[in-house]
Formats: sequence, C-alpha cells, structure tokens
Amino acid sequence: MKSSNTVLIALFAALIVVLSLMPPIPMPGIPVPITLQTLGVMLAGAMLGPVRGALACLLYLALAAVGLPVLPGGRGGLGAFFGPTGGFLIGMVAGALVTGWLARRLAARTSRTWMGLAGYVVACVVGGIAVVYAFGVPWLAAVAKMDIGKAAAAVAVFLPGDLVKAVLAAWVASRVERVWPMLGR
Repeated sequence: MKSSNTVLIALFAALIVVLSLMPPIPMPGIPVPITLQTLGVMLAGAMLGPVRGALACLLYLALAAVGLPVLPGGRGGLGAFFGPTGGFLIGMVAGALVTGWLARRLAARTSRTWMGLAGYVVACVVGGIAVVYAFGVPWLAAVAKMDIGKAAAAVAVFLPGDLVKAVLAAWVASRVERVWPMLGR
C-alpha cells in the first residue's frame, strides 16, 4: 500500500473520531443515540472509494476495540461491540465499502454535473444508511430483545437526519472531487 493511501485512511479515521466527539443525542425509548458517525462513513466511502473507505472505518473500529474513547460519549472497548449499537458499528465498514463502490460507478465519471451529485446521493443513501441499518437493526432487535419490526420502526426516527447527512456528504464529495480527484484512483 502506498504511503499516500495510508495517510488518507488515517485521516478519514481521524475525521470519524472527530465526528464521534460531538455529544450523542439520546432518544427516548431507544438505546441508540443520534450521532454524526454515519456522516464520516459516507464521506470516507464517497471520497476514498470502497477499499480505502472501508479500511478507514475498520481503523476507527480498531481504535475503539483497543479501548480508546473514540466512540460517541467517550466510550471505547470491546463491550461497545456487544451492546445495542454494535451492529451499527460493524455496519460502518460494509456501509463505506458499498458507498465507495456505488460512488465509483454512479458519480466518479460525472462528478462535474448534477448527475454526479445525484450519484453521490444515491451512493450515500444506499451505503451509509441502508447497509448500516441492515446490520444495526437486527443487532438492536437481538440485543434489546424486541421484534425486528419494532426495532426498524424505532430507528426510523433517524432517517430524516441521515438523509440530510447523505446530501451533505454527497455535496462535499462532489465538490472535493472537482479539485482533488481521489475516487478514480
């Protein structure tokens, strides 16, 4: 791996850490707070591509697993992976991978047009929301001992905010791609 790739992976892992430092907003009736982590996942996938984006998320999770307080609320350690948010954490790696893969196919070649922006939005919604939720909702249902439909309904409260994050990440990725193309590499 080239040193520039290592730097980009570390930089985006640090970005996710910074976004995680924003205080989590607890939601009544659900043990999963509102955080900015998924914005970091979307940005990593959309800007770095599938492999580097997933590696950035994996590095972030490795920092959390060894006990560094990089998770929202200053949490860290393996225990976080076995709680109600564990599935969302694991889903971050797959989410960045899918976001990056879709961004390459839908947006990279047309990043200077509105079609490129739309491609980034689709990539961020599918990878950063649908894939992360596909891991997180069943995990939440299992850990909280609730029906999967009830768990899905409970996390639906996050959708409006996540859609705003997807549009923001898509806009940032499309603007950065114009002046510093990383996705095509």
